[in-house]
Amino acid sequence: MENQASNPENETFEDNKELNIWEALIPVFALVGMLAYNVFIYGDDALGGSNQFILLMGGAVAAIVGIFNKVSFDSMVEEVSHNIKSTTGAILILLMVGALAGTWLVSGIIPTMIYYGLQILNPTIFLAACVVICSVISVATGSSWTTSATVGIALIGIANALGISVGMTAGAILSGAYFGDKMSPLSDTTNLAPAMAGTDLFTHIRYMMITTVPTILVTLLIFIIIGLNIDPSGTTDTEAILSSIEKSFTISPWLFIVPVLVIILIIKKTPPLIALLFGTLLAAAAALIFQPDIVATIGGSDTLTFNTGYKGLMNAITVDTSIATSNKSLNDLFSSGGMAGMLGTIWLIICAMVFGGIMDAIGALSRISKALLNLFHTTFGLFASTVVSCLALNATASDQYLSIVVPGKMFAKAYQDKGLAPENLSRTLEDSATVTSVLVPWNTCGAYHSGVLGVPVASYFGYAFFNYLSPFTTLLFAALGIKIKQLTQKDN
Repeated sequence: MENQASNPENETFEDNKELNIWEALIPVFALVGMLAYNVFIYGDDALGGSNQFILLMGGAVAAIVGIFNKVSFDSMVEEVSHNIKSTTGAILILLMVGALAGTWLVSGIIPTMIYYGLQILNPTIFLAACVVICSVISVATGSSWTTSATVGIALIGIANALGISVGMTAGAILSGAYFGDKMSPLSDTTNLAPAMAGTDLFTHIRYMMITTVPTILVTLLIFIIIGLNIDPSGTTDTEAILSSIEKSFTISPWLFIVPVLVIILIIKKTPPLIALLFGTLLAAAAALIFQPDIVATIGGSDTLTFNTGYKGLMNAITVDTSIATSNKSLNDLFSSGGMAGMLGTIWLIICAMVFGGIMDAIGALSRISKALLNLFHTTFGLFASTVVSCLALNATASDQYLSIVVPGKMFAKAYQDKGLAPENLSRTLEDSATVTSVLVPWNTCGAYHSGVLGVPVASYFGYAFFNYLSPFTTLLFAALGIKIKQLTQKDN
């Protein structure tokens, strides 16, 4: 705060009396309108780059508003630079997450998690088992989309064979898949939310557990009760999938040592970059021990030598890697983009920082924050407005990433002014934006999952308990004042 007071450009931003609330909202309305049209045109491909450019266009609209209000262009560029600099840690973590995903795949850690996860499938508790299996796989892969497109499809087939409602099954699949999508450090949304709110990855995950664990337990209980009141007939056959995994990888419970050690480091509050680097290097060593043939193949050879081992591991860490199996449905699951696979999310973050930086510089975010604080005098009101904004953007901009990015930049200042730690915002973004995207038929997530599973959104909507209970849980905790972390002097 002292630096801002001594900087003339920041004084212009702080004391910009000419900017009224409607002028401050012009870039937001323009951005939402352009994003909605862009997603309508591009569909699932909007994140390939067009959404990122639209964020820059939103920044351009904000810059025009700023120029009309006598804000210098240099001050806008300086604020953008400061914003991008603030995300350096998040960007490095994203790159390390990509590296971790690659080595956890080639070492057999992810296949081992899936292998043992599938074995808990039991017809008498089929729906609850679907939640558990998809949770395990989604935590391991960090992707609800991959979980749905692989094991999700298999579970729908099993449900058909057993005569169990595919709507119920899809709801269970997506409940588990989005639990993992929220809680996995490999998930792009789990990295994006803290980057937008201004906190770190593991602080965000630990804080999310406060609302996420009770929600998934309630979800499991509901599915257990439903399962006890239906009568599945037939048997579940996962032998073909398990056999295919065994043929492609060396499956061993010893591989669980790596994720357990990483979890211990996280619990011990080790800096995220160190924990992720340790997990990557340990998994690379495990790959040489347990999967030498796979490492050699990725390195472009039939035999493992020092050079082919080095090349195989470096490829797994940095670029696209896929491991073919005898079961085609598993091939998409056993693929990783490495560090290169994270560049799309990093690109999105940088463009969001450009938009947010210009909005900061012209005083728009400050003006919106003050208006929100005046409108919502309570902490609960601020949480509620965040949830409503995320839901509205999921329905209008039709993309979960944008439903995290735009409210994340808009509300960060309001939470700070209210004396609330940034993890309150990051958790609320995930509790309301990430999980509800699949409940909107025209949202990219809703369209994708309904298409992949072959189940309309209307059929699974009522059974995706985790997805629509999550925003209610976060609002309940806010209303009761449970675990609402305040900013400390150190945080300030």
